[in-house]
Amino acid sequence: MQPWFLPAQRSVVALALVALLGCAPNDSAIMPAAPTTQSSAYKDGTYTATGTYGGLPSHLTVTVNVQQGLILQVQVKTHATDPTSLDYQRRFADAVPAVVVGKLLKDVQVGKLAGASGCPIGFNDALDQIRKQAT
Repeated sequence: MQPWFLPAQRSVVALALVALLGCAPNDSAIMPAAPTTQSSAYKDGTYTATGTYGGLPSHLTVTVNVQQGLILQVQVKTHATDPTSLDYQRRFADAVPAVVVGKLLKDVQVGKLAGASGCPIGFNDALDQIRKQAT
C-alpha cells in the first residue's frame, strides 16, 4: 500500500493549505467585530428635574448624567423637613445609584426601594421630565 502523498508532496500540500486558510486579511470570519455604538434618542448631557409625589406634596430633585443613552451618574437631592420623610428620602437617595447607573435612560422605572414607596414616584416623575429635556 502506497502513502497517499509522498513526503515531498506533503510539504507542497501543507503550504497550499496555509496559503488558502491563513492569508485572507479581509475575511470577516477571522477579523474581530467592530465595536458597536449605542444609538440613542437622547442627547448626551447632564439634566436636572424635580419630581413630586404624595399628598403634601413631597419632592426630590434628580440630576442625571447621560451618555449614549446610558445613565452614568445620578444624584438625588432631598427636600423633606419632616424627620421621618427626610429619613426615607435620604435612604432612597443613597440606594438609587446602584439600581440605575449603567442602565438605559429609556428603560429605568424605579419601584419601592430602601423602604421608600413614595420616593420612587417622585424619582420616576423627574426621570420623565429628564427624558423630555434630553430629546
